[in-house]
Amino acid sequence: MIPISLSALLSLSFTIAALAQEAPKPNASPQNAQMAGYMLVGCEKVPAEFNAGFSLYAAAWPLLENYPGHRFQTGLFGTWMHAQYEGKAPKDLYSDIEGGLGWWRDTRFPTQTPKFIMGGVAVNFKEIANGPAHGAGNWKKPAGLYGVVQLSPWLLFPIDGLNIAQGTRGDLFGYGYLPLPLIAAKPTTGGQDIPSGDNCWTLFLNTRNFKGPVCFFTPYFWSHSAELDAKYAGLLLDSHPSDPNKAFQMETQFVPAKFAMDTNGESFARVAPTQFPVGADGKTIVLHRLTSYEKSAMWDSVKVWFDGGATASGAVNPAGEFVQKFRSEGDSTWKIYPDGASKDEKVPMAWKSFGKPIATDSTTYGYEWDASLVKRISSPSGDLVALPEYYKLQKNGKKSQWVVAASADVPSETGLAQVKFDRPREDPAEAYDTPEDAQSAWKIPGPAAGPFEAHLGDGSVVTYYWYRFADQPAMQHADITKEERERLQLLVEKMHREWKKDREYLAPPSVGTLANLDPAQIVQPPKGLEIGYVPIATRQAVATSP
Repeated sequence: MIPISLSALLSLSFTIAALAQEAPKPNASPQNAQMAGYMLVGCEKVPAEFNAGFSLYAAAWPLLENYPGHRFQTGLFGTWMHAQYEGKAPKDLYSDIEGGLGWWRDTRFPTQTPKFIMGGVAVNFKEIANGPAHGAGNWKKPAGLYGVVQLSPWLLFPIDGLNIAQGTRGDLFGYGYLPLPLIAAKPTTGGQDIPSGDNCWTLFLNTRNFKGPVCFFTPYFWSHSAELDAKYAGLLLDSHPSDPNKAFQMETQFVPAKFAMDTNGESFARVAPTQFPVGADGKTIVLHRLTSYEKSAMWDSVKVWFDGGATASGAVNPAGEFVQKFRSEGDSTWKIYPDGASKDEKVPMAWKSFGKPIATDSTTYGYEWDASLVKRISSPSGDLVALPEYYKLQKNGKKSQWVVAASADVPSETGLAQVKFDRPREDPAEAYDTPEDAQSAWKIPGPAAGPFEAHLGDGSVVTYYWYRFADQPAMQHADITKEERERLQLLVEKMHREWKKDREYLAPPSVGTLANLDPAQIVQPPKGLEIGYVPIATRQAVATSP
């Protein structure tokens, strides 16, 4: 045994102490983090003449195992429909229809099941219309709250958004927007010499328990921006056709996660259980039958009908449609990063290590999965795959990425194994209310019947009334004359007689199963009000226990 001097022993002890101080320390507890980004879809280009709207089928499913609270915001797969321009689009002008299936921070009655909103965006988000009586602003200064007119007498549109039937796990929700010649173009807007177009972009649905037109954006929702600033005259969707070449993506702004380091300075993350629907073959379908239209698809036949000619069936004319083909390609920009991270700290996930984009046929897009890295969750209502939860930061300069880690390989000192992503406790949702002013458009001339109640699967109750179509508040704020409203009343009565909710309008899907809407939204007009009357939600609140 070699003797050690006292001075050497002291020196060694000081060295060990210094090394202990310099060694990385694990987090006292995991830090709040998030996952966010886009899922990108590969598809062919559409000829420019197919500029009269679109339709698609999107899978509806619970993206997260538990609803994580109101920071959660993500859409499922959908698109953004902008106006079409010759040459470059105008600078500093953003305006489109970008709604779809998803969850939003201002959703008041959320569940794991997604909802649907319309998402009309006027110039640079200054006004937004998400559905009848739902939009930006408040009732003293509405900024889109009157932007959507109810058209269907059989479907109630809740203020918080349309509810998909609770428990839906991968069924296809068919929707799209086609222009109908309902409100005529005119040379003035709000009394000013600013033209307003005649595009009434109408929402059509194809679900198992409801088919057909639901409601439409008034041309004034768009042209009102030009009334406020004349430089936008003639540039918006009231007068412009739609750009057929749209981006198809899934936009995720926040999925909760946790971040931690071990004593070796290695970084690990855990993401809230995230899931995708799968079929019996283990493959996922997220989009089907992306279709763009010419005016010959529907506008032309409806215009002839409204002008006194042959009745239009309402079914899309196949000669006027273009169905895009998918490519087995796509990408993900999902990143994981701690709350408050800088741009450089937002590191991509190695998404393609467990998910591969595929076109299961030319009109159907989805993913196949590495079965060793995802977990299948079986259910009578449809199977899901749970994506990996644990990740390790693989450092490589600017090409660093989060790679999948087995739970057993994540050091226990990180505390990630104990993390739970339960639904948080939140204050009860505030009710949606509409004006009670006796002189408002809600009261003069007022409803023809009601109140009625619809109890939805999201735990809310909707109070609604039946209004004569031309008397509904949005029609009174559509910047048209009483004579024009009465003309439109007669056209809508024609539609109510002929266009029922159980006939085909959009071409049906060739794969999968159609989703159901929450059946509480399917309504029947009161006796005597079957033609020319529509249901209008006036309040939505948390349902109280009996």
